Amino acid sequence: MDGANAATGGSATLGAVSRKPFVPRELQGRVFRGSDAVARGLVTARQLQGRAWRRLYRDVYADAVLPDTHRLRCEGAALLLPPGSAVSGRSAACVRGLPLGERDDPVLAIVPPSTSGRAISGVRLRRAVLSSDEIRPGRTPTTQPLRTACEIAREPDLIEAVAGLDVLLRHRHVRAAELMAWARVRPHSRAAQAIRLADGRAESPQESRTRVRLVLAGLPPPVPQYEVWWGGFFRGRVDFAWPEQRVILEYDGVWHAAAAQLIRDRRRLNDLIADGWVVLHATIADLADDQAFEALVGKLRHALRTR
Repeated sequence: MDGANAATGGSATLGAVSRKPFVPRELQGRVFRGSDAVARGLVTARQLQGRAWRRLYRDVYADAVLPDTHRLRCEGAALLLPPGSAVSGRSAACVRGLPLGERDDPVLAIVPPSTSGRAISGVRLRRAVLSSDEIRPGRTPTTQPLRTACEIAREPDLIEAVAGLDVLLRHRHVRAAELMAWARVRPHSRAAQAIRLADGRAESPQESRTRVRLVLAGLPPPVPQYEVWWGGFFRGRVDFAWPEQRVILEYDGVWHAAAAQLIRDRRRLNDLIADGWVVLHATIADLADDQAFEALVGKLRHALRTR
């Protein structure tokens, strides 16, 4: 092969490799039932096996350019749900734009009690009756905010349930008064316990987990994100405070190790101590090790008792 032909051949090969797969306009950026797309003549069953598509569930596909997220999987799962169903719990919050639901988490959904049929891999179904006013319609039907919150509140892991509720409250997806009214009707339920522990002032799930563990250990509830003022000047905001006893607990994440942040933190710490506060610190190691956490609780209990 001469140089010209070699160059031509090389270009043709490169073009074949880099050519984008054809995606019909009707399916661009969409999640769809494969059988419907085949019936409409938009694609063939064989074409659905190509790299243009991401298979989410049996007979459910997405345009491969769409990011593979929990929200995308919720949209796909909704195509398989019978009438009267809705995506629920953390999945519903994710669909509505809240930072809940990881890609590999199962999609949560509520379906009518009479629903039968095969299980859907990657989807966790709960059979219950949803009234029409508990469903928020749309391309991906979800439970309304209060029902979403109550589904999170009834999760088996109390600490994670509270962390999820804190996210909903912080983003004003649901009002605390609504949740408390619901809990008063069911005062002895696990969900009511989670609701009573929830606080929308938490700025991260780890702060929520720390606060709940402290309360479950028998300490009085701290005030999250407490603003400290001294001599009429704002001295900063701390993670947790017991203002009456003038005790503070700061949670030190990895980012606190940055030099500039460390300097600011230490200056603020000096100001707080000078103003008569006791300041203790918690790290991820304190939360990961039971003995270390018990030691932290002991120090806090001593500080609160002696102040």
